[in-house]
Amino acid sequence: MQLRALARLDFPGHPYCTLLNLVSTKHCGSVVAKTLGSPEVLSSTAKPRSPFVYSRTRLQCLSSRTYSPPDRTTMALTLQSRMKLRDGNEIPVMGFGTYEMDGKEAYNAVKHALEAGYRHIDSAEWYYNERECGQAIRDFCAASGVPRSEVFFTTKLQNNSGYSASKATVARSLQKCGLEYIDLYLMHSPIGGPQRRAESWKAILEARKEGLVRSVGVSNFGVRHLQEMVDAGVELPVLNQVDLHPFMTRSDIVVMCRKHGIALEAWAPLVRGYRFKHPSIVGLAQKYGKESAQILLRYSLQKGYIPLPKSSSEHRIKSNLNVYDFELTSEEVAHLDSLDERLVTDWDPTDTP
Repeated sequence: MQLRALARLDFPGHPYCTLLNLVSTKHCGSVVAKTLGSPEVLSSTAKPRSPFVYSRTRLQCLSSRTYSPPDRTTMALTLQSRMKLRDGNEIPVMGFGTYEMDGKEAYNAVKHALEAGYRHIDSAEWYYNERECGQAIRDFCAASGVPRSEVFFTTKLQNNSGYSASKATVARSLQKCGLEYIDLYLMHSPIGGPQRRAESWKAILEARKEGLVRSVGVSNFGVRHLQEMVDAGVELPVLNQVDLHPFMTRSDIVVMCRKHGIALEAWAPLVRGYRFKHPSIVGLAQKYGKESAQILLRYSLQKGYIPLPKSSSEHRIKSNLNVYDFELTSEEVAHLDSLDERLVTDWDPTDTP
């Protein structure tokens, strides 16, 4: 008898699980499962066996109400894990945000983050800290011997002001950070209208061809903006950075991005601390012996997002990495999804015309 279902596999030695489209065959009291298609994988030293053979008690079929991560085989995550983007480049799964930091505070925070093990720094023209972030990366690499290629640097276009202005802005950002190239360059928002979005995107694509940036994406784009790009037949972004957390799940944007192979970054995975004392978050923190921030970050990772926690506290920067020794159950992730209240933590231009 064959059963086609969405199922949860608990791999021995792999604390992180996945949902895969399976063909399961009942045979001698066991279930033999094989994946359909060629899902993308996260970088890891561990490799699963295929086909997988597990007892019936280890195969749990899930309803449509339960957790549904991206269509990829997700192995054990570590701080070193990277995700392959649709252009073939890889991005560290854990990032470090620098919003509302400038000057010495930004420099010190990035330096502490790199020393703690982060290898993904997120900046923006609008943050006015590209210079400090770049300097911290250069100083860290010089002192530690870690090559520049191991540190992933993102920055963003503040205004969609057309082709020429956008080309000039990319060059200016590269000059400010002082790095040889920018790993990921994003349009910070869809503000400006269809024409300016199209012109700015063309400029960013050309900057990539010129070697100034390696990957290109967008931020705060809603379904209408992504569909606009699909309809225009242009190259799609590798990533969309949006406000994503249990209290703002944005299922429509998530579905759209996954349909087109666009990775999702969560720019406020900690909900800016607004829900640290929510009963559900506190309850899970007590169960796992963790802090509220760590529960929220683990949720983001298990949803297949790239979280960008930010802090200027060296202690908090380090503690936000203590998320690799536990796993939320599928039921707990589903419960967190149910907390959606459309909570806007800062701004929300996703409905901009």
